Amino acid sequence: MHTLWKGSISFGLVNVPVKMHAATETQEFKFNYLHKDCKNRIRSIKKCPTCDLEVGTNDLVKGFEYEKDRYVVLSEDDLASLEQPMSRSIDILDFINLTDIDPIYYQKSYYLSPEETAMKAYRLLCQSMEESGKVALARVTMRSKQHLACLRVFEKGLVMETMYYPKEIRHMDVVWDHLVPTEAELTMARQLIENLARPFEPEKYHDELREHMAQLIESKVAGETYQVETPVKGGKVVDLMEALRASIALTENEKGQLMDGKEDGSSKSIKSVKRIRADKPVEVAEAGESVKRADKVQTSDTEKTTILEDKPVVKPKSTLTPRKRTTRRAKEA
Repeated sequence: MHTLWKGSISFGLVNVPVKMHAATETQEFKFNYLHKDCKNRIRSIKKCPTCDLEVGTNDLVKGFEYEKDRYVVLSEDDLASLEQPMSRSIDILDFINLTDIDPIYYQKSYYLSPEETAMKAYRLLCQSMEESGKVALARVTMRSKQHLACLRVFEKGLVMETMYYPKEIRHMDVVWDHLVPTEAELTMARQLIENLARPFEPEKYHDELREHMAQLIESKVAGETYQVETPVKGGKVVDLMEALRASIALTENEKGQLMDGKEDGSSKSIKSVKRIRADKPVEVAEAGESVKRADKVQTSDTEKTTILEDKPVVKPKSTLTPRKRTTRRAKEA
Protein backbone atom coordinates (compact mmCIF):
# COMPACT_ATOMS: atom_id res chain seq x y z
CA MET A 1 0.00 0.00 0.00
CA HIS A 2 1.46 3.35 -1.04
CA THR A 3 2.67 5.59 1.79
CA LEU A 4 1.29 9.14 1.60
CA TRP A 5 2.82 10.57 4.78
CA LYS A 6 5.11 9.61 7.64
CA GLY A 7 4.96 10.94 11.18
CA SER A 8 3.99 9.86 14.66
CA ILE A 9 0.97 9.72 16.95
CA SER A 10 1.63 11.75 20.07
CA PHE A 11 -0.37 11.39 23.28
CA GLY A 12 1.11 12.41 26.61
CA LEU A 13 4.82 11.60 26.48
CA VAL A 14 4.26 8.60 24.17
CA ASN A 15 5.12 8.79 20.46
CA VAL A 16 4.12 6.06 18.01
CA PRO A 17 5.79 6.35 14.57
CA VAL A 18 3.25 5.61 11.83
CA LYS A 19 2.77 5.65 8.06
CA MET A 20 -0.37 7.00 6.42
CA HIS A 21 -2.14 5.28 3.52
CA ALA A 22 -5.31 6.14 1.60
CA ALA A 23 -8.20 4.04 2.98
CA THR A 24 -10.50 4.61 0.01
CA GLU A 25 -10.19 4.96 -3.73
CA THR A 26 -12.66 6.17 -6.31
CA GLN A 27 -13.91 3.77 -8.97
CA GLU A 28 -15.13 6.63 -11.13
CA PHE A 29 -14.03 6.59 -14.76
CA LYS A 30 -11.92 9.59 -15.75
CA PHE A 31 -12.25 10.98 -19.26
CA ASN A 32 -9.74 13.02 -21.25
CA TYR A 33 -10.67 15.81 -23.64
CA LEU A 34 -9.70 14.98 -27.24
CA HIS A 35 -9.68 17.05 -30.39
CA LYS A 36 -12.85 16.10 -32.24
CA ASP A 37 -11.14 15.94 -35.67
CA CYS A 38 -7.93 13.98 -34.95
CA LYS A 39 -8.95 12.30 -31.65
CA ASN A 40 -5.69 13.35 -29.97
CA ARG A 41 -5.54 14.52 -26.37
CA ILE A 42 -5.78 18.25 -25.68
CA ARG A 43 -2.91 19.87 -23.75
CA SER A 44 -3.63 22.34 -20.98
CA ILE A 45 -1.61 25.51 -21.44
CA LYS A 46 -1.01 28.16 -18.76
CA LYS A 47 -0.93 31.51 -20.48
CA CYS A 48 -0.60 35.05 -19.17
CA PRO A 49 -3.21 37.23 -20.94
CA THR A 50 -1.31 40.42 -20.09
CA CYS A 51 2.08 39.35 -21.49
CA ASP A 52 0.52 37.06 -24.11
CA LEU A 53 3.06 34.38 -23.17
CA GLU A 54 2.90 30.73 -22.18
CA VAL A 55 4.05 30.42 -18.56
CA GLY A 56 6.12 27.49 -17.27
CA THR A 57 5.81 25.91 -13.83
CA ASN A 58 8.98 27.61 -12.57
CA ASP A 59 7.50 31.03 -13.36
CA LEU A 60 4.35 30.53 -11.27
CA VAL A 61 3.84 32.03 -7.80
CA LYS A 62 0.93 31.90 -5.37
CA GLY A 63 -1.17 34.99 -4.81
CA PHE A 64 -4.24 35.85 -2.72
CA GLU A 65 -6.79 38.26 -4.18
CA TYR A 66 -7.57 40.64 -1.30
CA GLU A 67 -9.34 43.17 -3.59
CA LYS A 68 -10.64 43.01 -7.14
CA ASP A 69 -7.61 42.28 -9.38
CA ARG A 70 -5.18 43.08 -6.54
CA TYR A 71 -3.04 40.26 -5.16
CA VAL A 72 -0.54 39.72 -2.38
CA VAL A 73 2.17 37.19 -3.32
CA LEU A 74 3.21 34.46 -0.89
CA SER A 75 6.52 32.74 -1.62
CA GLU A 76 7.37 29.16 -0.74
CA ASP A 77 9.53 30.50 2.10
CA ASP A 78 6.55 32.46 3.46
CA LEU A 79 4.40 29.32 3.49
CA ALA A 80 7.20 27.18 4.93
CA SER A 81 7.61 29.63 7.83
CA LEU A 82 4.08 28.74 8.98
CA GLU A 83 4.93 25.05 9.24
CA GLN A 84 5.16 24.11 12.90
CA PRO A 85 8.10 22.03 14.17
CA MET A 86 5.67 19.24 15.10
CA SER A 87 3.94 19.21 11.69
CA ARG A 88 4.86 15.53 11.30
CA SER A 89 2.97 14.68 14.46
CA ILE A 90 -0.64 13.63 14.99
CA ASP A 91 -1.30 15.29 18.35
CA ILE A 92 -4.12 13.70 20.34
CA LEU A 93 -6.12 16.40 22.12
CA ASP A 94 -9.00 14.51 23.73
CA PHE A 95 -10.64 11.09 23.95
CA ILE A 96 -14.40 11.20 23.34
CA ASN A 97 -17.36 8.98 22.43
CA LEU A 98 -17.71 8.25 18.72
CA THR A 99 -21.46 8.97 18.91
CA ASP A 100 -20.66 12.56 19.94
CA ILE A 101 -19.39 13.31 16.41
CA ASP A 102 -21.96 13.93 13.70
CA PRO A 103 -20.88 12.28 10.40
CA ILE A 104 -21.20 15.64 8.61
CA TYR A 105 -17.80 16.57 10.12
CA TYR A 106 -15.92 13.75 8.37
CA GLN A 107 -13.84 14.46 5.25
CA LYS A 108 -11.57 11.60 4.19
CA SER A 109 -10.33 8.33 5.69
CA TYR A 110 -6.69 7.24 6.02
CA TYR A 111 -5.14 4.08 7.43
CA LEU A 112 -2.35 4.50 9.97
CA SER A 113 0.09 1.58 10.12
CA PRO A 114 3.02 1.34 12.58
CA GLU A 115 6.69 1.47 11.78
CA GLU A 116 8.48 -1.78 12.59
CA THR A 117 9.98 -0.34 15.76
CA ALA A 118 6.61 0.82 17.12
CA MET A 119 4.33 -2.18 16.66
CA LYS A 120 3.92 -2.90 20.38
CA ALA A 121 3.09 0.73 21.26
CA TYR A 122 0.69 0.84 18.29
CA ARG A 123 -1.03 -2.36 19.44
CA LEU A 124 -1.24 -0.99 22.98
CA LEU A 125 -2.97 2.17 21.77
CA CYS A 126 -5.42 0.20 19.60
CA GLN A 127 -6.38 -2.23 22.35
CA SER A 128 -6.75 0.42 25.06
CA MET A 129 -8.95 2.57 22.79
CA GLU A 130 -11.06 -0.44 21.82
CA GLU A 131 -11.59 -1.51 25.44
CA SER A 132 -12.45 2.04 26.56
CA GLY A 133 -14.91 2.53 23.71
CA LYS A 134 -13.38 5.95 23.04
CA VAL A 135 -12.01 7.61 19.91
CA ALA A 136 -9.22 10.18 19.81
CA LEU A 137 -9.69 13.75 18.65
CA ALA A 138 -6.41 14.97 17.20
CA ARG A 139 -4.71 17.73 15.23
CA VAL A 140 -2.47 17.09 12.23
CA THR A 141 -0.84 19.27 9.55
CA MET A 142 -0.80 17.95 5.98
CA ARG A 143 -0.07 19.82 2.76
CA SER A 144 0.19 23.20 4.50
CA LYS A 145 -3.23 22.79 6.11
CA GLN A 146 -3.98 21.99 9.74
CA HIS A 147 -6.73 19.41 10.11
CA LEU A 148 -8.94 18.32 12.95
CA ALA A 149 -8.99 14.51 12.92
CA CYS A 150 -10.63 11.52 14.56
CA LEU A 151 -8.62 8.37 15.27
CA ARG A 152 -10.58 5.17 15.80
CA VAL A 153 -10.03 1.43 15.76
CA PHE A 154 -11.06 -0.35 12.55
CA GLU A 155 -10.22 -3.97 11.65
CA LYS A 156 -7.63 -4.18 14.45
CA GLY A 157 -5.83 -1.07 13.19
CA LEU A 158 -6.22 2.69 13.32
CA VAL A 159 -8.15 4.83 10.88
CA MET A 160 -7.77 8.61 10.83
CA GLU A 161 -10.73 10.63 9.60
CA THR A 162 -9.88 14.20 8.70
CA MET A 163 -12.67 16.53 9.81
CA TYR A 164 -14.18 19.90 9.01
CA TYR A 165 -13.98 22.67 11.57
CA PRO A 166 -17.32 24.02 12.86
CA LYS A 167 -16.95 27.20 10.77
CA GLU A 168 -16.72 25.06 7.63
CA ILE A 169 -20.11 23.43 8.22
CA ARG A 170 -22.98 25.15 6.45
CA HIS A 171 -26.50 25.09 7.90
CA MET A 172 -29.81 24.61 6.15
CA ASP A 173 -32.55 27.21 6.06
CA VAL A 174 -35.41 25.19 7.56
CA VAL A 175 -38.66 26.53 6.14
CA TRP A 176 -40.77 23.38 6.66
CA ASP A 177 -40.67 23.05 10.46
CA HIS A 178 -44.12 24.61 10.77
CA LEU A 179 -45.67 21.60 9.01
CA VAL A 180 -46.95 19.02 11.51
CA PRO A 181 -47.73 15.45 10.29
CA THR A 182 -50.82 13.77 11.68
CA GLU A 183 -50.48 10.91 14.16
CA ALA A 184 -51.81 8.48 11.54
CA GLU A 185 -49.14 9.58 9.06
CA LEU A 186 -46.42 9.23 11.69
CA THR A 187 -47.63 5.75 12.65
CA MET A 188 -47.62 4.55 9.06
CA ALA A 189 -44.25 6.15 8.34
CA ARG A 190 -42.74 4.43 11.42
CA GLN A 191 -44.22 1.12 10.27
CA LEU A 192 -42.73 1.57 6.81
CA ILE A 193 -39.31 2.31 8.33
CA GLU A 194 -39.58 -0.78 10.50
CA ASN A 195 -40.48 -2.93 7.49
CA LEU A 196 -37.46 -1.62 5.59
CA ALA A 197 -35.05 -1.95 8.54
CA ARG A 198 -32.17 -4.36 7.80
CA PRO A 199 -28.68 -5.02 9.17
CA PHE A 200 -26.02 -3.09 7.28
CA GLU A 201 -24.57 -5.35 4.58
CA PRO A 202 -22.29 -3.14 2.42
CA GLU A 203 -21.68 -5.94 -0.09
CA LYS A 204 -25.23 -5.77 -1.40
CA TYR A 205 -24.94 -2.12 -2.47
CA HIS A 206 -23.23 -1.32 -5.75
CA ASP A 207 -22.88 1.53 -8.21
CA GLU A 208 -25.25 0.63 -11.06
CA LEU A 209 -24.33 3.69 -13.10
CA ARG A 210 -20.64 2.74 -12.96
CA GLU A 211 -21.47 -0.81 -14.11
CA HIS A 212 -23.43 0.55 -17.07
CA MET A 213 -20.54 2.91 -17.87
CA ALA A 214 -18.05 0.01 -17.86
CA GLN A 215 -20.28 -2.05 -20.16
CA LEU A 216 -20.76 0.95 -22.46
CA ILE A 217 -16.98 1.48 -22.71
CA GLU A 218 -16.34 -2.21 -23.38
CA SER A 219 -19.04 -2.24 -26.06
CA LYS A 220 -17.52 0.83 -27.73
CA VAL A 221 -14.05 -0.78 -27.69
CA ALA A 222 -15.50 -3.92 -29.28
CA GLY A 223 -17.41 -1.90 -31.89
CA GLU A 224 -20.77 -2.98 -30.48
CA THR A 225 -23.81 -1.00 -29.38
CA TYR A 226 -25.04 -0.91 -25.81
CA GLN A 227 -28.43 0.21 -24.59
CA VAL A 228 -29.55 0.55 -20.99
CA GLU A 229 -33.05 -0.61 -20.17
CA THR A 230 -35.37 2.22 -19.20
CA PRO A 231 -36.45 1.76 -15.56
CA VAL A 232 -40.14 1.56 -14.68
CA LYS A 233 -41.34 4.87 -13.30
CA GLY A 234 -43.94 5.20 -10.59
CA GLY A 235 -46.96 7.45 -10.89
CA LYS A 236 -47.19 10.94 -9.50
CA VAL A 237 -47.75 11.06 -5.73
CA VAL A 238 -50.96 12.90 -5.00
CA ASP A 239 -52.08 11.27 -1.73
CA LEU A 240 -49.49 10.73 1.01
CA MET A 241 -51.65 8.31 3.00
CA GLU A 242 -52.37 6.15 -0.05
CA ALA A 243 -48.69 6.09 -0.92
CA LEU A 244 -47.82 5.01 2.63
CA ARG A 245 -50.47 2.27 2.60
CA ALA A 246 -49.27 0.92 -0.73
CA SER A 247 -45.64 1.01 0.42
CA ILE A 248 -46.43 -0.78 3.68
CA ALA A 249 -48.41 -3.49 1.85
CA LEU A 250 -45.51 -4.07 -0.53
CA THR A 251 -42.81 -4.15 2.15
CA GLU A 252 -44.84 -6.46 4.42
CA ASN A 253 -45.22 -8.97 1.59
CA GLU A 254 -41.50 -8.79 0.83
CA LYS A 255 -40.58 -9.05 4.51
CA GLY A 256 -42.74 -12.18 4.77
CA GLN A 257 -41.03 -13.69 1.75
CA LEU A 258 -37.60 -12.92 3.23
CA MET A 259 -38.53 -14.58 6.53
CA ASP A 260 -39.90 -17.64 4.72
CA GLY A 261 -36.69 -17.90 2.74
CA LYS A 262 -34.59 -17.78 5.90
CA GLU A 263 -36.70 -20.42 7.66
CA ASP A 264 -36.63 -22.75 4.65
CA GLY A 265 -32.93 -22.17 4.06
CA SER A 266 -33.74 -21.26 0.48
CA SER A 267 -32.19 -18.29 -1.30
CA LYS A 268 -34.39 -18.56 -4.41
CA SER A 269 -37.40 -16.85 -2.86
CA ILE A 270 -35.26 -14.05 -1.48
CA LYS A 271 -33.68 -13.39 -4.86
CA SER A 272 -37.03 -13.37 -6.63
CA VAL A 273 -38.53 -10.89 -4.19
CA LYS A 274 -35.51 -8.61 -4.51
CA ARG A 275 -35.77 -8.71 -8.29
CA ILE A 276 -39.47 -7.84 -8.24
CA ARG A 277 -38.78 -5.01 -5.85
CA ALA A 278 -36.04 -3.57 -8.04
CA ASP A 279 -37.89 -3.86 -11.34
CA LYS A 280 -41.48 -3.13 -10.29
CA PRO A 281 -41.80 -0.15 -7.96
CA VAL A 282 -45.05 0.84 -6.37
CA GLU A 283 -47.03 3.29 -8.46
CA VAL A 284 -49.27 5.89 -6.92
CA ALA A 285 -52.10 6.69 -9.32
CA GLU A 286 -53.20 10.09 -10.47
CA ALA A 287 -56.15 11.76 -8.77
CA GLY A 288 -59.41 9.82 -9.24
CA GLU A 289 -57.68 6.51 -10.02
CA SER A 290 -57.00 3.55 -7.77
CA VAL A 291 -53.56 2.85 -6.34
CA LYS A 292 -52.01 -0.17 -8.02
CA ARG A 293 -48.81 -2.16 -8.31
CA ALA A 294 -47.17 -2.90 -11.58
CA ASP A 295 -46.99 -6.58 -10.60
CA LYS A 296 -47.79 -8.94 -7.77
CA VAL A 297 -45.37 -10.65 -5.44
CA GLN A 298 -45.70 -14.33 -6.29
CA THR A 299 -46.09 -16.81 -3.46
CA SER A 300 -45.47 -20.27 -4.88
CA ASP A 301 -42.07 -21.70 -5.82
CA THR A 302 -43.35 -22.48 -9.32
CA GLU A 303 -44.37 -18.89 -9.93
CA LYS A 304 -41.06 -17.60 -8.59
CA THR A 305 -39.13 -19.83 -10.95
CA THR A 306 -41.22 -18.58 -13.86
CA ILE A 307 -40.43 -14.97 -12.98
CA LEU A 308 -36.72 -15.70 -12.99
CA GLU A 309 -36.86 -17.59 -16.28
CA ASP A 310 -38.87 -14.87 -18.04
CA LYS A 311 -36.15 -12.31 -17.42
CA PRO A 312 -33.88 -11.53 -20.39
CA VAL A 313 -30.36 -12.88 -20.28
CA VAL A 314 -28.26 -10.47 -18.26
CA LYS A 315 -24.87 -9.56 -19.66
CA PRO A 316 -22.04 -10.56 -17.28
CA LYS A 317 -20.80 -7.79 -15.05
CA SER A 318 -17.89 -5.87 -16.48
CA THR A 319 -14.44 -6.33 -14.95
CA LEU A 320 -13.18 -3.06 -16.44
CA THR A 321 -11.58 -0.82 -13.81
CA PRO A 322 -10.37 2.79 -14.07
CA ARG A 323 -6.65 3.35 -14.54
CA LYS A 324 -4.96 4.35 -11.31
CA ARG A 325 -3.19 7.69 -11.38
CA THR A 326 -0.60 8.67 -8.79
CA THR A 327 -0.54 12.39 -8.23
CA ARG A 328 2.71 14.32 -8.01
CA ARG A 329 1.96 15.15 -4.39
CA ALA A 330 1.66 11.44 -3.53
CA LYS A 331 4.92 10.66 -5.31
CA GLU A 332 6.75 13.34 -3.38
CA ALA A 333 5.32 12.41 0.06
